[in-house]
Amino acid sequence: MKNVDDLISDAASLANRGMSKGEIADELNVSRETASWLVARNKSTNWDSKSVEQKKPHDIHVDWSAIGRDSTRLTNVGNAMADIIANQHENLSLTVGIEKAGTPLATTVAQTLDTSLAAYTPRKHQWEKGNIERHDGSFSRNFARVSGRECCIIDDTITSGTTMYETIESINDSGGNPVAAAVLIDKQGVDSIDGVPVYSLIDVLSITA
Repeated sequence: MKNVDDLISDAASLANRGMSKGEIADELNVSRETASWLVARNKSTNWDSKSVEQKKPHDIHVDWSAIGRDSTRLTNVGNAMADIIANQHENLSLTVGIEKAGTPLATTVAQTLDTSLAAYTPRKHQWEKGNIERHDGSFSRNFARVSGRECCIIDDTITSGTTMYETIESINDSGGNPVAAAVLIDKQGVDSIDGVPVYSLIDVLSITA
């Protein structure tokens, strides 16, 4: 079982490989603030720890690598996500996977639901310095277009909900119609984001004194 020291080491290793803060947050399934805090704890990186909140953030680390490293398990979980969506929505024509981890899951969901597949890279993957809002996410040109499609969105984890909200907004801006979203794990316990229903296989509830 991983502890905080393991996560600090993992975060530092990812930072030294040149990953942005947003990519590290995505890899470790933690918030951007938690990713910054973890990297700043390790002196082997060159990040400025003075700009990082010194108080340990409140977050939950999720490790679903036992699923992700096995294609059969990944397919089975993707089928479960597709089943949840299919029971609630018809006439979907596009499945949108949020890079990186959401896209492999979305591939299975798209196959099961018989839809086209799109891939969205959120702005947090470009976030390194300054205000993240200055950056834009993008849809990959190697996948299906969004315009005119009834869309479901697939990701692995909802941490704060920011990335899901951004994806919904980007689909709307691109002429698509987001009607559902599904994730493996929802840390916030949300029922919907920006009017789009969110379905999760697992909800995580943090109980604090």
